[in-house]
Amino acid sequence: MRAGRRNWWGGPVDIVALIGIGLLTGATTVLFGFGGGFVAVPVVVWADAALGADAMRVATATSALVMVVNAGFATAVTPRRVLGALRGSGALLLLLAVGAAVGALATRLAPAPLVRWAFVGYVALTIVDLLLRPGFLRPRAPAETAPAAPRPLPALLGAPIGAVAAFLGVGGSVMTVPAVRRAGHPMRVATALANPLTLAIALPATAVSLAGAALPTTGGAHPHLVGLVDLGAAAALLVGALPVIAVLRRRPPRIPDRLYARAYVGLLALVAVAMVLSGT
Repeated sequence: MRAGRRNWWGGPVDIVALIGIGLLTGATTVLFGFGGGFVAVPVVVWADAALGADAMRVATATSALVMVVNAGFATAVTPRRVLGALRGSGALLLLLAVGAAVGALATRLAPAPLVRWAFVGYVALTIVDLLLRPGFLRPRAPAETAPAAPRPLPALLGAPIGAVAAFLGVGGSVMTVPAVRRAGHPMRVATALANPLTLAIALPATAVSLAGAALPTTGGAHPHLVGLVDLGAAAALLVGALPVIAVLRRRPPRIPDRLYARAYVGLLALVAVAMVLSGT
């Protein structure tokens, strides 16, 4: 994909394509707790290739906005008994937000290729960790014997998780889902709890991105940017995502826990490949 080409989603067919991809972000929000970040970043990099090296910055900022809406909606329709596992996690949520603000600021200053390849490298390392270390694909104890509520994540992890997640635009579920899973809990619980944690990260990251100075628009670049956020791409993704979240939260699919965990790893691999290809 060449940086000098015009933005690809200007026509009706292209907007429909983004809405279709939004359907996928809605599914990953409910099923994997991603909030749309892992799917949205490669897609927006591709959509905004006309911005050249700055496409990655716009992608991470736009991803944060998509995650605010998706994760917020998913959290609102999650059963209260599941969210009750986060009682007493105020310090964790606060540090997630502080770290996210720092990570979002760092994205504005870091070289765009660094952010892109850090994204790919981080996802690749996560896949290796999930495959080799016990507790995710090979639980230490059957899910049926796990305690009713997940053990809380240490509050001190909030700042680094928030910073890395906002810097890369990935939301944070890639850290929180494996942590809760390794505590012996089923994937459906781990992914549900990822959404409120993602919301704590995405809110300050979005605020930083919207408040910053917009990129200069030249040539094939389009005028839909507010700060670093591509509102047009975000709107199209959300149009597709929100109905899917509503349906899947009301009628969640019954997926065997082991298959669920394998699908999580497989999706991470697909996203890493998509990010590599979006830069070629």
